[in-house]
Amino acid sequence: MGDSECKTANVKVSHNKLSLSGNQKENKDTEKCNVKSEGHTVEIGGHYLVQRCDNSWHIAEVIETRLNEQNGGKQEYYVHYDAFNRRLDEWVEVDRFDLTHKVEDHGHGLNKEIVAITTSDLSDGTDRKITRNQKRKHDEINHVQKTYAEMDPTTAALEKEHEAITKVKYIDKIQIGKYEIDAWYFSPYPEEYGKQPKLWICEYCLKYMRLEKSYRYHMSECVHRQPPGKEIYRKQKISVFEVDGKDHKIYCQTVCLLAKLFLDHKTLYFDVEPFVFYILTEVDRHGCHLVGYFSKEKESPDGNNLACILTLPPYQRKGYGKFLIAFSYELSKLEGTVGSPEKPLSDLGKLSYRSYWSWVLLEILRDFKGTISIRELSEMTSITQSDIISTLQMLNMVKYWKGQHVICVTPKLVEEHIKSAQYKRPPITVDPEYLRWTPPKRVTKVQKKS
Repeated sequence: MGDSECKTANVKVSHNKLSLSGNQKENKDTEKCNVKSEGHTVEIGGHYLVQRCDNSWHIAEVIETRLNEQNGGKQEYYVHYDAFNRRLDEWVEVDRFDLTHKVEDHGHGLNKEIVAITTSDLSDGTDRKITRNQKRKHDEINHVQKTYAEMDPTTAALEKEHEAITKVKYIDKIQIGKYEIDAWYFSPYPEEYGKQPKLWICEYCLKYMRLEKSYRYHMSECVHRQPPGKEIYRKQKISVFEVDGKDHKIYCQTVCLLAKLFLDHKTLYFDVEPFVFYILTEVDRHGCHLVGYFSKEKESPDGNNLACILTLPPYQRKGYGKFLIAFSYELSKLEGTVGSPEKPLSDLGKLSYRSYWSWVLLEILRDFKGTISIRELSEMTSITQSDIISTLQMLNMVKYWKGQHVICVTPKLVEEHIKSAQYKRPPITVDPEYLRWTPPKRVTKVQKKS
């Protein structure tokens, strides 16, 4: 990093969580670090109007500064846009600041015109006030984070710790295969790699490199053209590999590092042995190109059939997320169990699961004649009863009557929901006929004879 006065604490990874090492106190010099640029002073901790990539102007706080050696040694500033999710934090150059005036007295007595810049997307063009439900939907769609005041004390304390550790996203972009992808969040790549503005990653073995020339050389020498492990599903261009964390530790660790660039609250497990990774790829004549994955505990005490799920940004909104979710339930069906994803879900994960559960249940209810219980729905789908109940409540299809939940469905209501784009059939579905997988044998404790 170019500016030696502005430093952040080192990060190490444990089995349970990311944790700070070394001096955990904030560097007081950082708070006072002022950077002059073209006659203007940009202060660390100061709030300014900054132009985002969509050319809109928003109030942002300056978190850090650096000299970007990969960009000709230019001075850059890491900013967080007020009221926006941290995935939109970014490094910007000084020409994107409005330095004609500093935003003073932040949060109290700001000019109404300036405040409107950050809240204009909540307006529907009228003077009507936004309802709580509308705000919740807006926040969910736009990934607006809760304030500490909206959290319980324990959650707020954990969130503050997490934010301190992952405050600055040094890696702006990655090059993986033919895609250059903007990173969303901090990921604890080793020091010499984690501070690079851009990393080059082999899409087959996931080796990461700092220099493009190293990447080009590696791609000419790399013999891998698919993930390690066993291919358990292949239909047309879609292929899924099962990779055991015990057998392919390095590969699974690099999967976790890659995923953390796009998941805010993912717990990074460098002890990957207790997990199995299911790697989704698109196949062409060049090889199997990484699309996404989900991981699963080999033995989950909470009955989770999925620990972490990710679809890489270039493949999002194409049905791959729901495909991975459906795939996890197909495995549960073969195991003869019900399952649920590990909580908490990311914002995108929550939306995907709600949409998937709704589609599965609506498809069954549309074609089913007679009566059906929540327990029977659970047995048919491998979705837990609690997830079924919450989904049906959201669809206004279940009532609590005489101490139990009762499904209340009319054909008209089902059809109305099915016609909604939110609950339509996913573009990519799992065909069980192409799944070649046998559940692992359960280890049972044998009582010793006395």
